[in-house]
Amino acid sequence: MKLAATATDRLTVRTAPVADPGDLLAHLPAPDALAWVHRGDGVIGWGEAARITLPAGAGRFTDAASRLRELFAGAHVDDPLALPGTGPVAFGSFAFTPHAPGSVLIVPRHVLGRRDGTAWLTTIGAEPPHPGLVQPSTAPGPLTWSDGALPAPAWQHAVATARDHIRAGRLGKVVLARDLRAHADAPLDARVLLRRLAARYPACYTFAVAGLVGATPELLVRRHGGRVESLVLAGTSARGTGPAADAARGEALLASAKDQHEHAYAADMVRDALGPLCSDLHVPDRPRLLRLPNVMHLASAIHGRLSGDRSVLDVVAALHPTPAVGGAPTAAALDLIAELEGMDRGRYAAPVGWIDARGDGEWGIALRCAEVDGASARLFAGCGIVGGSDPAAELAEAQNKFRAMQYALEG
Repeated sequence: MKLAATATDRLTVRTAPVADPGDLLAHLPAPDALAWVHRGDGVIGWGEAARITLPAGAGRFTDAASRLRELFAGAHVDDPLALPGTGPVAFGSFAFTPHAPGSVLIVPRHVLGRRDGTAWLTTIGAEPPHPGLVQPSTAPGPLTWSDGALPAPAWQHAVATARDHIRAGRLGKVVLARDLRAHADAPLDARVLLRRLAARYPACYTFAVAGLVGATPELLVRRHGGRVESLVLAGTSARGTGPAADAARGEALLASAKDQHEHAYAADMVRDALGPLCSDLHVPDRPRLLRLPNVMHLASAIHGRLSGDRSVLDVVAALHPTPAVGGAPTAAALDLIAELEGMDRGRYAAPVGWIDARGDGEWGIALRCAEVDGASARLFAGCGIVGGSDPAAELAEAQNKFRAMQYALEG
């Protein structure tokens, strides 16, 4: 665990109510942003009181929860609000596979939050918060684009190979991802990307943690007290060009045996993972449509009540990876991903979000995102492959999913 040079093992944390700050993202003072915003509410952070870099391994979620409990247990906390997201908060993102590095938790010195009409500012230590934008943000200039690990024809071939494995009965579903790379003339500012994503995709969870920036439609888990919620997305269609075409596409998606089959894998896994952790659990009989500006998904909202004292990271550990980002059976799908994708996903399609000292928090799956490193960005998109998949259609779906981050970068 890396602590800021002026910090001690005992963090001094103060949360105070504040007037409505308006646009949360407008208050980020520097490009190294921390954010989790949904329909204008959420938490943003800046400064760094502590950073926990987690070693690779299957126990990374358990290790994260344990080390955070130790850190927060030693803190002196003045939090009169005691709401989810008040008091000390850690923003985090994890590597997709257990053996990959990159999992990290960051406890910011300052957190500005808003929930259901209540706003607050949390400060760790004596350093005053910086009002407004201390460093002006600059939109990206012209970008140069290049293929990632696999060009389009090679990725379509990988999809066809995966489909053949499924038709031969070796597995039921696998999610294959591809990447694109963008290069600018100057370092990219995460704040610009966040503001564009939040404005265009308000129904998504706009996030930034340690250079991973995106707007995910998929809520892996929310824990507020003993209640947990998860939003399962699997099965996708492009939006129509007008109301009539859009309605027809939606009806076709709901009627699609291929997409319903794909969705059932994901929803059943979440039910099976949450069931042992909950005293009651509600899973809808059929998915509904979730419409976003560029695509629509089949969606199932699952909710329940936890049995026992489990933090949100305990639930994350039970859920990742879902069939929506891996496949089913999980082990066979992950083996095929390693064989066919030709790349390390890094933190793509893995949990990203925040946790507070009470164990409350919100974690999504890092989709519609990019790893930003200086003037470069690596974009990701994935598609669920089943026996009825068509490689050309899957490539078109991936292209649609890239559009969110392409818009964020190009405006």
